[in-house]
Amino acid sequence: MRIKLTQTRRIFLKMAEKINRPVSTILLFTFMLALLTSCKSSNNRVVQKIGEANSSNNPLLAEFNTPYQVPPFEKIKPSDYLPAFKAEIEQQNRKINTIITNKEKPTFKNTIESLELSSKGLNRISNIFLNIKSANTNDSIKQVAKQVAPLLTAHEDSIKLNSKLFDKIKYVYDNKNKENLSTEQSTVLKKYFDEFVRGGANLSNDKKEDLKKINLQLALLYLKFGDNVLADTNDFKMFIKDKKKLAGLPKTVVTSAAEAAEIAGHKGEWLFTTQKSSMLPFLQFSDNRELRKKLMTAYHNTANNNNEHDNKKIISAIVSLRTKKAHILGYKNFASYVIADNMAKTPEKAFELTSKVYTAGLKKAEEEKIELQNIINKEGNDFELQPWDWSYYAEKIRKNKYGLDADKISQYFTLDNVVKGMFYCANKLYGLSFKELKNIPKPHPDAHAYEVLDKNGEVVGILYQDFYARKSKRAGAWMEAYRKQSNIDKKILPVITMVCNFSKPSKNSPTLLTPDEVTTAFHEFGHSLHGLLSECRYPKTSGTAVPSDYVELPSQFMENWAFQPEVLKHYAFNYKTGKVIPMSYIEKLEKASTFNHGFVTAEAQSGALLDLAYHTRESEEPIKDIEKFEKETLNKIGLIPEITVRYKSPYFSHIFSSEEYAAGYYVYNWAEVLDADAFESFKETGDIFDPDKAMLFKKWVLTKGGSGDVMKYYKKFRGKEPTTDALLTRNGLK
Repeated sequence: MRIKLTQTRRIFLKMAEKINRPVSTILLFTFMLALLTSCKSSNNRVVQKIGEANSSNNPLLAEFNTPYQVPPFEKIKPSDYLPAFKAEIEQQNRKINTIITNKEKPTFKNTIESLELSSKGLNRISNIFLNIKSANTNDSIKQVAKQVAPLLTAHEDSIKLNSKLFDKIKYVYDNKNKENLSTEQSTVLKKYFDEFVRGGANLSNDKKEDLKKINLQLALLYLKFGDNVLADTNDFKMFIKDKKKLAGLPKTVVTSAAEAAEIAGHKGEWLFTTQKSSMLPFLQFSDNRELRKKLMTAYHNTANNNNEHDNKKIISAIVSLRTKKAHILGYKNFASYVIADNMAKTPEKAFELTSKVYTAGLKKAEEEKIELQNIINKEGNDFELQPWDWSYYAEKIRKNKYGLDADKISQYFTLDNVVKGMFYCANKLYGLSFKELKNIPKPHPDAHAYEVLDKNGEVVGILYQDFYARKSKRAGAWMEAYRKQSNIDKKILPVITMVCNFSKPSKNSPTLLTPDEVTTAFHEFGHSLHGLLSECRYPKTSGTAVPSDYVELPSQFMENWAFQPEVLKHYAFNYKTGKVIPMSYIEKLEKASTFNHGFVTAEAQSGALLDLAYHTRESEEPIKDIEKFEKETLNKIGLIPEITVRYKSPYFSHIFSSEEYAAGYYVYNWAEVLDADAFESFKETGDIFDPDKAMLFKKWVLTKGGSGDVMKYYKKFRGKEPTTDALLTRNGLK
């Protein structure tokens, strides 16, 4: 999610846009950028005046006269973005030219710190556009994205491949011992040096040109991949006319489906889609096996229907280009290139840990499969368990074996109360309080905004929460920053957004979350705290700017509090009666905490192993048959046919709509080892809110960001190396 990528590079890596630009257009973009960047000082002054003239009319180029200088969302039009991007690209080019032409000896301050400040304006616009594009896109935004992607790609390469700029950085790096640099400054310097080297700064001119072409091709392919997934997801609609076919579904699910159908122009029917907030409850509760099959099959065929939205050829091209890129940069495969910059360091280490957990999970899943098949047989059915049966029969076992009725449990988890539960934990652990802001610009009318204050009443940041699913929002859940915390030239408060895809309240009930959705909410809140509590000087190290196999630690760590008895009694109230969740339910939740973990582990880790299989290929030849490659990979690791890999290749957006998790889906597992080990340290004290432990976690994990060696920071908190023991025990796999 947050690999070492600059903000401008991340913007197009994450865009999920369809693009069909002819080669001539791409060359035109490149030519125009080259022309702009080669302008002489007189021309630069003209461009600057144009930018200044536009700034009065373009809210993105003006000061944000809003509370806490949050973006003036209601004033920003899609047509404002491209001029703003161009103006800020030129602004950064001028600042970089000043660094290069500076006659003074290169130092950290006049080179690295100046470079860090040079992207301030461009980062501001990129962050806004990225977040709006992800959570509230439209056709106009998509058109802007098509133009911005190649522009930013070329701009990023023009910086990373600038030999004069790299010479300055290298001088500072080679002479770092002559300056009295802080740990954070040393880290920032190393990040820039490594980023330039990994970006091709040491390559010959021919290789640099090859790399530029590959980066541009990849940027466009990432856009196309993401757009195809979104389009196919929005295209599929399963309308049900016969009420009898709704048997087994909770009333709240039926009501939401009826309202969705009415909005879609099918009043009197019920609508289900492959959006997870719609699909998962159907697979879990519906008695209609054929419709479960239809819905899951549609999901598994997302972007794999041999139509205009098919992603198989795009995947083949992406994998091939990534391998070529790795070879140009001196790595044997793309996974080696990516993971060298992570905690794992090598694909072999990532594979070793992932395989260990996957094997334990698969063994458990084999036992679970037998139990599910026994239920099927006892009911007098003569079919073999299939993927669309797993959730349905697992729910029956959960109900019979543990006395847990998922529908009744959800009545205690209204979204509003879950938010109160998260805030309660943040207050108990870190002394934070949250004050809702009504008169402040918001990215969407559904979003809520909060002023986040520390125990002394000082504001530490602004938090947006945008929870409801809509067609303009990509699938999944995530946290990002509209503005990162920093203190390089003045104190900058973070503006964080937390985004999910939960169902909207129905006419008769509030939004009710499943236990899995409660976990998702706590997870993204953990990421949010990481961004809010950052106390770094430089944006380069602030908040979630950490190795990708460390970034999930704060989020997964926060999940541990969701179902603790002490926490539940503060937020789990039945929305009908107002009564707190009974202790008997809490005990049942605890007993069932490892239920179905074999399935969950095998499903997720098979995805991580599939990701590694794609990116440890050393051949630059395109994969001829993506479906065959996926099938052979999953057969090789022994995934049983009753379980489908969490994300099939054509909609595996984590790894193919950007480079953020490419060769890095394993990071959830790597970080899970850390989060289980970290929570174990609280349990050892006998107090899950132990103030000393909370202070240590905040000090060495949340505030530090990526300002130093994160494993050293973790050991400062924990007092020792982490082990897998707590994880395997917690998941019932040991």
